[in-house]
Amino acid sequence: MFSTYPKAIYGMRSFYGVMIASMVLCAWLAHLWYSLEYASVGLFSPMMYFHIALQGYLSTGLFITAHDAMHGTVMRSNKGNRIVGTLACFLFAGMSFRRLQKNHWAHHLHPADSDDPDYYPTNNFFVWFAVFMFRYTTISQLIIMACMFNILLLRYNEIQVWIYWALPSLLGALQLFYFGTYRPHRTPHTHEMGKHRARTLKKNHLWALLSCYFFGYHLEHHASPSTPWWQLYRVKNMNDTSHSSIQP
Repeated sequence: MFSTYPKAIYGMRSFYGVMIASMVLCAWLAHLWYSLEYASVGLFSPMMYFHIALQGYLSTGLFITAHDAMHGTVMRSNKGNRIVGTLACFLFAGMSFRRLQKNHWAHHLHPADSDDPDYYPTNNFFVWFAVFMFRYTTISQLIIMACMFNILLLRYNEIQVWIYWALPSLLGALQLFYFGTYRPHRTPHTHEMGKHRARTLKKNHLWALLSCYFFGYHLEHHASPSTPWWQLYRVKNMNDTSHSSIQP
C-alpha cells in the first residue's frame, strides 16, 4: 500500500529541511529566553499556562527535529544531520543523539515486539511511560541536565527555571510518548496495522500538526521513514486516496 512515492515526497531535504529545523530550534531558544526574562509566574496567570504549553510544544519540535535527523531527512549531508540531531537532542534533554539513533532504528526493525526498545507489553499508560523513561534516562544525561539547571540559576530564580524550562521538557516527553509510541503501538495489533504494528490518526491535518507535528500519522512514518515530518500529511493523503480507490 506504500510501495511507491514521488521523489518530491521521498527525499525532501536540503533547503526546506534546514530552514524548518532552524525555525524550530530558534523558536525554542527565543521563547525560552522570553519566558524566563519576561513571563510572570502565578497560579492564576493565564499567560503562564500559555507559555508553558507553547514551550512544551516547541520542546516536542526539538525531538521531532532530532528524529528527522536520525532518518537523514533534515539535509543531504550525513554530517549535517548528525550536527543538527546532536544539538536538538542536547537542548531537548541532554540526550545522546548516537544512542537514540541506534535505539530508534531497532524500533523500526522490530516494532512492538520484544526487541523493540520503545515497547513494553502493557496498555497501562503510566507503567509503560515509566519503563520508557527508565530505559532512555542515563547518568550522563542527568549530569548534563543538572549542569544546565544550575547555569540557568545564575540569572533566573528557581521557580522560573522549573516552570519554563524543566516542566515543558517533561510535557514534550509525554506528548511524544503518547502520540509516537503508546497510541500507535499499543495492543491490540490488528491486521490493518500491518508489519509495522502501527496505527495512525484519522485524517485531520490541523489536529495532527498541533498534537505532535504529524507524528500521529505513525503508520505512514513507519512505511515511509525517509519522509520528513512536515511531509507526512502528503503520505497520509496518498494512503487515504489509495484506500478510497479500491472501495467497491
